[in-house]
Amino acid sequence: MKKAFEKFLGLFFCLTFLVLTAIPTAAAEKKTELAPKTVTDKSVRAYARVPIRLNGQEIAGGGLLIHETTYIPLRSFTEALTDARITYDAALREASVTDEGLTMLVRDGSHVVYANGRALYTLTPAVVMSDGRMYLPIRTAAKVMGVSLSWDDRTRSVSLFGEENYLTPGEYYYDKDTLYWLSRIISAESQGEPLLGQIAVGCVVLNRVRSPLYPSTVYGVIFDRRYGVQFSPVIDGSIYRAPYQTSVTAAKICLEGYSVSSEILFFLEPRLSVSTWVPNNRPYRFTIAHHDFYA
Repeated sequence: MKKAFEKFLGLFFCLTFLVLTAIPTAAAEKKTELAPKTVTDKSVRAYARVPIRLNGQEIAGGGLLIHETTYIPLRSFTEALTDARITYDAALREASVTDEGLTMLVRDGSHVVYANGRALYTLTPAVVMSDGRMYLPIRTAAKVMGVSLSWDDRTRSVSLFGEENYLTPGEYYYDKDTLYWLSRIISAESQGEPLLGQIAVGCVVLNRVRSPLYPSTVYGVIFDRRYGVQFSPVIDGSIYRAPYQTSVTAAKICLEGYSVSSEILFFLEPRLSVSTWVPNNRPYRFTIAHHDFYA
């Protein structure tokens, strides 16, 4: 009888161990990895042509429809609208546009267009295609130049209207205090993470600012102690360190209005987190690199 009971206990503990060890695996299988889109096929023949008109005049060559996003050749668009100087660094695969009131930098494969001290994120990247031209998403290009845009679904074409009215410089556009603290919390919480992951951390902070459950400023959210300290960098002091440049870029992108999700209010790194409250009580949304994000 004793041996039978011992066998039963042994079997019970083995089954319990198997169930418990299977839980993380099951959770991992359900994770949704978010990553930015890439343009792998750079042949212009692979994409549909999109007619583009600027103030009624057709832009030579038109655009391309890539990942359901209309792309426009940077040089053709700029020359049709302005007298700006355009240069291309073949070694860096980087184009720059300069004019009175405008400094813009676009790099092949980058999801960020830098203009007048601001950072504009594009879900699909700028890219040098097989015809040797630098293409970028047309909405971003139009925003930098300050022209209006409309899509005609019937003719599947784009119309641009207006004269150049360059993007307001970042020094006037961003609130300095907000940028200061948002850059620091992103850097302290997610240095080493990919840009999209750092943007998502910034989105968590800004989503809390908009929520009635949290303070209404970035500073207030970071140092909120209503339910205990919310962010570990406040405890260890890393919040006061100068941010990495990538984190400043991520903060600017968030302040431009780009959002990975308007729902997420929590994030954690499951390998390091000792608390189970968030995964047990909040709905999981997605994972970016080492961070899981929850609503």
